[in-house]
Formats: sequence, C-alpha cells, structure tokens
Amino acid sequence: MEKVQGIGGLFFRAKDPTALAQWYETHLGINPAPTNMEMKPWVAGEGVTVFAPFDQTTDYFPADRTFMLNFRVGNLDAMLAQLRATDIEIANEQKMEGLGRFARIHDPEGNPIELWEPA
Repeated sequence: MEKVQGIGGLFFRAKDPTALAQWYETHLGINPAPTNMEMKPWVAGEGVTVFAPFDQTTDYFPADRTFMLNFRVGNLDAMLAQLRATDIEIANEQKMEGLGRFARIHDPEGNPIELWEPA
C-alpha cells in the first residue's frame, strides 16, 4: 500500500491572512507560502509528526477551535524566552515523561499552538 510521506501543507481560514503569516514568520520562523519562484517555502526539519484526532469533548484545547497546531522545537527554553521578549503569553508548560516538554501559546487570531521539545 502506498502511504503519504508527510504533511505537505496546512491550510486554514484567517481574518487577516497576510498579518497572520507575518506573525508566524516573525515569532516562529515559518516562511509564508511562496507566491513566486524566488520565495523559499518553509522546510520542516525531519522528525516525528503526530496525527491525532481528538474526541469532540476534549478539554486539551479550546472548545471553540477545531484544531491545534503542534510544532517541534529544538530548545523550548530558548523559544519561550524569545516569545516572552515580545510579550507573547505562555501557558501550560509541562513535562511528560518519555515524550518531552510542552508549552502553549496562541496566535493573534486565537488559534492554539503547542510547542514541543521531544524527549
């Protein structure tokens, strides 16, 4: 059976797509989607990608959101320091034995983002 090789993109609606793309580039280092041949797309580092549908009653992320982004990071402490320096609120810092460390932020449109430093 042929299988997919990874996530090729994540597409979602935004009130201000240009401003939101700029926020992701500025704070998380994710290049905006290319609109011409000179622009470079974001290339994710090789590693685990978890694909996990959650029960509709989960309280793991806000009930008014149908998804939560999870990004792997190499150094959670450095990432959180960088985000705090720009007054981005950090929540739910935790360590899960065998899995790694996690922290939660939200983008300007309220989408939940989990940052994960794998064990």
